[in-house]
Parts: sequence; C-alpha cells; structure tokens
Amino acid sequence: MKTMAFNEAIRTALHEEMQRDESVFVIGEDVATHGGPYKVTDGIAEAFPGRIFETPIAEAGIVGIGVGAAMAGMRPVVELMYLDFVTCAMDEVVNQAAKMRYMTGGQARVPMVIRLPCGIGRLLAAQHSQILESWFMHVPGLQVVVPSTPADAKGLFKTAVRSPDPVMFFEYKRIYTSKGEVPEGDYTIPIGQADVKREGEDATVVAIGPMVQKSLEAAVLLEDDGYDIEVVDPRSLSPLDVDTICESVRKTGRAIVCGEDSTFAGAASEIAAMIGENCFGDLKAPVRRIGSPHVPMPFSSELVKHVVPEKSHVIEAVNQSMAA
Repeated sequence: MKTMAFNEAIRTALHEEMQRDESVFVIGEDVATHGGPYKVTDGIAEAFPGRIFETPIAEAGIVGIGVGAAMAGMRPVVELMYLDFVTCAMDEVVNQAAKMRYMTGGQARVPMVIRLPCGIGRLLAAQHSQILESWFMHVPGLQVVVPSTPADAKGLFKTAVRSPDPVMFFEYKRIYTSKGEVPEGDYTIPIGQADVKREGEDATVVAIGPMVQKSLEAAVLLEDDGYDIEVVDPRSLSPLDVDTICESVRKTGRAIVCGEDSTFAGAASEIAAMIGENCFGDLKAPVRRIGSPHVPMPFSSELVKHVVPEKSHVIEAVNQSMAA
C-alpha cells in the first residue's frame, strides 16, 4: 500500500496501463504541456512520447477522434477539461460511442475512457461546475463510474481502460487532493460492484462521490446519538450494484441516498426509486434523498454553501428517518 492523492492515483493507473498496453493513448486539451488542469497527465509526454496528443478547444472533434480510434483497435483515454464541455460532444458520446456495438451486432466496439472532471472546485460557476451523472445513466451502452477514494480511483480506472465498451469516468475536482492508501501493482476493481465503506445496523446511507466521506464523518457523529450507520458507495452508477444496496437496506430497514447532483431526476433519485421498488416491505421509514436544489451552480462561495449538501444534511436525514 502507498499513500497518494486522488489525482496521483489516476495518474499512476494511467501510467501502468500505457506501459502494459501500447494501444492506450491520451488525447485532450493541455494534456501534455501542463499535465492537464489537474495534473493527472503530468509526466505522460516524457514517459510515452508520441502517445499523448494536445488538441484545440473542440470537444466534438476530440471525442470523435476517440470513437474512430477505438473502433480501429486503439484504446483512447479522452480528457475533457471540464464535464460541462461534454455538451459539445453529445452526438459523439450518445449516438456513436454508446450505440456502435449494438448497431453493428458486436462487429464494432468502442473501448474508450472519457475523463470528466466535475463539480465545484475553484468556484467556476454555472458552466464549469455541473454534475451530470444521471444524463449518462439514461443511455444504454455507456458505463458510468464515480470513484470516491484514491484506491477506488486507481482500481476502477485500470478496469475502465481495459473495458470493451465506453466508460464515462467522473472525477470530482474537489477531491483531487484528498489522500488515501492505494494498493501498488496491478490493482483492479470490477465495474458494477458497490463497496460497503462502513458497516452498521440502524440505517443505510448510499453515498455518491464526495458524499461518501461526508457520510462517513456524519456516521461517526451519529454514534453520539446511539445510531449505527452503514455507508454504501455504489462506485459505478451504470451498471448499478442493486444487490449490495438492497442487501444493506433490508438489513437496516432505513435508507438515505445522497449525491451532489440535483435531486430532481438525479442519480440519487433513481437509486431511491430502485430501493422503494425492491425493498418496500423491509422499510421502516420512507426513503430519503439528499442532493442539490434544482438551480445552476452559483459563483459566490456563500451561495454555494446553500446548494452543495454537507454532512449536516446527512445527520438531519438520518435523525428524521430514525424518528419516523
């Protein structure tokens, strides 16, 4: 095990996969000159010359090149500087990458990873801070991965690079510098396998992305109230590990689902609906959702505090569930 930051864990995984497989290459804006805006591709140009390509600001072209290269037998890692800019490449993602294997009866595949830095980070406001995981959960053919720890980031990224189908790899900017223990060597995690980050008996908190750490902190504080909280991290939203989540909810009888995206048609809402559908008879209280209100992300740091959920919201939701 080695202690490293979240962005370092992804960088390590990328280096290892490029060393393992010569078909892996990187393409995106500023990926070579600056190592990307968050230093994930730092050192790639020196270690793998000729396998990292800087592009103009042209997201449709970047993703389109990735789709074509993947169909031709390469394994591109496409970096979009901010998740928000994927809106400029929706045809390439949704109509090409996601559907190619289905439309060709398996004769063509798109083994491509699209890296998507998302969420708040540097107070970049409404066009650079969005969280749009649920958009891509809705598209058959796309895998949607959301790691919350450095170890998960490494293990899931290596699996994503090896996947025969496109992977939307969401990276919350705010946790790039968070540190944790990461297994060394060829460490992989299956996509579609949730992780119970903390075992408990009284209530299940299903947490996505940065809400995992907030939920773990809330669980410690809730011990003072006599509550034993289980925290489940889906890690991938499509495919979703329904069995692990439902097993936890059936054990505790209570469920709180939290994410930083909007609760309106968001990822947390889909998971809450799934729990209600599969675990209704086991629930001792209604499923509760935590997320952002249905508003654009503000620039003001004070306004952001009223949009992004915190551990206090988890504590409040657990208390309400336990009192029901």
